[in-house]
Amino acid sequence: MLYWLPGTGASSARLYRESLRQVNEWISGSAGAPVTVPTGCSVFPEELQCPSRRLAERRFPNIRCWNEPGHFRAFEQPALFVEEVRSFFRLVR
Repeated sequence: MLYWLPGTGASSARLYRESLRQVNEWISGSAGAPVTVPTGCSVFPEELQCPSRRLAERRFPNIRCWNEPGHFRAFEQPALFVEEVRSFFRLVR
């Protein structure tokens, strides 16, 4: 309803349309050098870009933590999301 009532659905979708190719290039590693710092990934299955770990490792070869929580995890279950973030940082301290 937040997009329907004010008639802003098209403009809200514009961000996805314009950034989809660029984000896919970042994930696949074809855009720029690999990111070698310790990395934690939360892949949300209903998102437009949902890479496999194998594909993400092309760009981020030092993945220390890989999780596939439900959609909008931070909003639906904030305590579990906070624990996920903390567990990653425990690994890299």
